[in-house]
Amino acid sequence: MKKIILAILTAAVLLTGCSAAGSNKEETKVAKLLYQGHGSFRLTTENGKVIYIDPYAGEGYDEPADLILVTHMHPDHNQINLPIHGEDCVIYQSSDALVDGEYQMADIAGVHIEAVQAYNDNHPIDQCVGYLVTVNDKLLYFAGDTSKTVQMTELANRNIDYAFLPCDGRFNMDIPEAVECAEIINAKHTVPIHMAPGKLFDEERAKLFDTPSAYIMADGDELEL
Repeated sequence: MKKIILAILTAAVLLTGCSAAGSNKEETKVAKLLYQGHGSFRLTTENGKVIYIDPYAGEGYDEPADLILVTHMHPDHNQINLPIHGEDCVIYQSSDALVDGEYQMADIAGVHIEAVQAYNDNHPIDQCVGYLVTVNDKLLYFAGDTSKTVQMTELANRNIDYAFLPCDGRFNMDIPEAVECAEIINAKHTVPIHMAPGKLFDEERAKLFDTPSAYIMADGDELEL
């Protein structure tokens, strides 16, 4: 009888240990943002939805897309066939986000999207947008190709967590203007992107992006949100 009781207790201890070990293997799901370089990003939500923003540059297009966001139709931002498309993949382009002069909102793939102004001499205001994307209670601002916009003063009231600003000085604003925009927007973190034509990342230009909120990401870097 004692042997039977001992065997039962031993089995119980082993089962408890296995259960604890199994629980340790469970990882907390978090949203992640991969910077692919130039103006391209891959956002993975905490629920596993995959969103590409301005696909064109870098690595990491092998995960099937649930949503592809395009800020404008220039070829270095709209390579929508570069990512693998998921079964119900949605393509949401600037023509969907800006309709008859009205900036649209949408809820797709578990994120909230708001289109905002994007424009300069190389990018007509009626053909280009930026995006505010809310994921995991974080607000991200993907500026697209732009210089300083009138709307940026309003963005200062949105408590943006991460702002991604172009600063190549050729097709977009230069670094001093991008720094000025960063200080207007007042995001918690501001990441310089789209730094130089033909480059995924430019370390020397990144060093010039001198503002208190500066957060430097090289191509291949990933954030947990």
